[in-house]
Amino acid sequence: MFRGVNTINLDAKGRMAMPARYREMLADKYGGRLVATVDFSGQCLLLYPIDEWEVIQQKVESLSSFDAASRRVQRMLIGHAHDLEMDGSGRLLLPQILRSRAQLDKHVALVGQGMKFEIWNEERWSAQADSWFAGESGQDELPPELLNLSL
Repeated sequence: MFRGVNTINLDAKGRMAMPARYREMLADKYGGRLVATVDFSGQCLLLYPIDEWEVIQQKVESLSSFDAASRRVQRMLIGHAHDLEMDGSGRLLLPQILRSRAQLDKHVALVGQGMKFEIWNEERWSAQADSWFAGESGQDELPPELLNLSL
């Protein structure tokens, strides 16, 4: 559904224009309603169409509130979640608190991840991608689920 890297400029108010190739589908299928929240790593934002977010939120809410790690995930993901709506020009206003958390400035990278997007500071995205391509991530071992995957 959502794939590829798009570089986008934020305007002075913190609005970003969704790439034209996604606008119609987001408007038609989701009424232009999305949810943005922090990524647990803290390096980017996660942007979900409303229907996809509701599935995630249900899963996160079902975690035990007595488990400290689960409670932290609930606080981070749900506590930082903001409902967004595309305007008539296909723009989204990213709340200041989320822009600050992900250190977003004028230039961002919108990275398609299937059913969601990631929104990165463009410089941070480039540096992270360069690190991954160079094999410097420190996580050279693939998880068992990926060992049988053929690309």
